[in-house]
Amino acid sequence: MPGWPRDHPTESTTSNSRPPRSIEQQLLSTLTSRNNLALAYQEAGDLDQAIPLLKTTLTQCEQTLGHTHPDTLASRNNLAGAHRSAGDLDQAIPLYETTLTQYEQTLGHTHPNTLINRNNLAAAYQEAGDLDQAIPLLKTTLTQCEQVLGHTHPDTLTSRNNLAGAYRAAGDLDQAIPLYETTLTQCEQVLGHTHPDTLTSRNNLAAAYRAAGHLDQAIPLYETTLTQREQILGRTHPNTLTSRNNLAAAYQKAGHLDQAIPLFEATLGQCEQVLGPTHPTTVVIRDNLAHARQQLSP
Repeated sequence: MPGWPRDHPTESTTSNSRPPRSIEQQLLSTLTSRNNLALAYQEAGDLDQAIPLLKTTLTQCEQTLGHTHPDTLASRNNLAGAHRSAGDLDQAIPLYETTLTQYEQTLGHTHPNTLINRNNLAAAYQEAGDLDQAIPLLKTTLTQCEQVLGHTHPDTLTSRNNLAGAYRAAGDLDQAIPLYETTLTQCEQVLGHTHPDTLTSRNNLAAAYRAAGHLDQAIPLYETTLTQREQILGRTHPNTLTSRNNLAAAYQKAGHLDQAIPLFEATLGQCEQVLGPTHPTTVVIRDNLAHARQQLSP
């Protein structure tokens, strides 16, 4: 399920102790433009361009607006997110920690931006393998999302999905599966059966069932998800390729190599065309196909 929305610096007026309004508007407009350009680079995967721009924006926000201004906090969160995207968690985590502390002090523990940042910090902890720190943060975030936003708000659904994912990563499927089941039911009710977040939720539940050995429950979910992704996203969208690989892996685990191998072959061919022969996803699927063929001919 996609992560939380980023916070973007916004144009705003400040106290009379600041520069004249027209000058401040120009400064804020420049900061916002630089931030948006950086985020566009980040979305395009060009982190070498994005990170220096975000660093400059943060420095100027701190100098112009102060360290705890909402736009400065948003800028720091965005920089942390770029470092996280680059896999540089040693840089990302301290930035998230500082931002969360300041959000809690400035906006309060249940402000939506505080909830977003707490989720982001928890996700960074999880990616660093620190589930002992991630899970309590995610539990707190989910409780507060339910209280503040309601049980079926999209951000609450995301929070519940993220907690389920952390439990699954910790091997605690007894905790993960009920959370995934609840999330899928609510996504279908609130967002519809074919919304991208619903498809992701269905895929996640299928993966948890598969990890628990419940292939009779996992395979139909994978089949439905693949069919809907092909219809909505197209046959060669990266998420569709991932979904096809997941279904093939479930067939393989169930011993249905006659169904698994053709799916792996089709997925590998499309990955090589769309992503390239050395893309990590292509490499994984190539390995999966080789393993399935070895099972067929020991």
